[in-house]
Amino acid sequence: MDPGFLLPVILSRAKQQAGGYTHVSLGSFARLRMTAAYPHPSNPFPSVKSVVKSNVDPRHHPLSLVKSPALLLSFLALFFAAVMRAAPPETTPAELPGAESFLYRDGPVPLRLFVVKPDGWKATDRRPALVFYFGGGWTTGTPASSIFWAKFAAKLGLVGIAPDYRTKGRFDTPPHAAVADARASLRWVQVHAAELGIDSTRIAVGGNSAGGHVALWTALSSIPPGSDPAESPLAKPAALILFSTVSDTSPLNGYTPKRFGADATALSPVHQLDATMPPVLAFHGDADKLVSVNQATALRDKLVATGNRCELHLVPGGGHNFGNDVPEWREKSRELMREFLKAQRLLLP
Repeated sequence: MDPGFLLPVILSRAKQQAGGYTHVSLGSFARLRMTAAYPHPSNPFPSVKSVVKSNVDPRHHPLSLVKSPALLLSFLALFFAAVMRAAPPETTPAELPGAESFLYRDGPVPLRLFVVKPDGWKATDRRPALVFYFGGGWTTGTPASSIFWAKFAAKLGLVGIAPDYRTKGRFDTPPHAAVADARASLRWVQVHAAELGIDSTRIAVGGNSAGGHVALWTALSSIPPGSDPAESPLAKPAALILFSTVSDTSPLNGYTPKRFGADATALSPVHQLDATMPPVLAFHGDADKLVSVNQATALRDKLVATGNRCELHLVPGGGHNFGNDVPEWREKSRELMREFLKAQRLLLP
């Protein structure tokens, strides 16, 4: 049996005991199953496989006989453990179709980034570039998803780059490591810009969800806990493009602050913004139950209040993966990206 069938039943039964029955959306739990297969490239958040909704009525299921909340919680814990065991472990890619692989960090934990060059590329070019980081809650995900955006950028004439970074699932590391790797990867691109045919002053950086969090950290001058100052970017990105981004990890209002321990505020981008920030294009579903839309509006308000530019597009009815919930926003968001890159002079004439 597909374990996804049982989850709405368990959660809905818990809701009954709390005072009301409703059908349950699995959108918030898709991450547990998202790494089993590569997603369709039309998904603007390729790190998430799908958003599923169940029409199972728990009143007509044998589990409705379970009366004890403690027993339900125990069953739920066993369910999650079974799902995680059933999912094949993620592997760290050494190469990806259509991309060149480069080591940006060697040693005991080698890390790569994947470069997609546009048609007509020459080493003497000084093209703009887009560096895009995958999402996955600092726990799952690989560049196999963010390579979509590198290829998208290459079609626009940019050099597209999809870096890897350490995640809990593959490397058993905290979010600190993901932030450190993102900063190190951008620095590597800046140092090697000439050989990549890139203008180092015209590099946009983007990411979705946790990938947006590490993308923001490439634009901040303070040295985050767990990062080496020698691996800091040489300069701020020319622009930031953020999808459903985690911008607040602080204990008060942040996303999963316990994962950051004593560094929850120190690693919270909205609390570490510089006086001068790159222009920001951001998208967020107003029905996002995973990362609250309040994070996006708070980031925008703080940027605008300090004289910086932030163009925030709220997607009506959109969840964390709004391209699934509101499909027309897949192409709409990409068109807005093109317009934004053009306005920042990051598209070739």
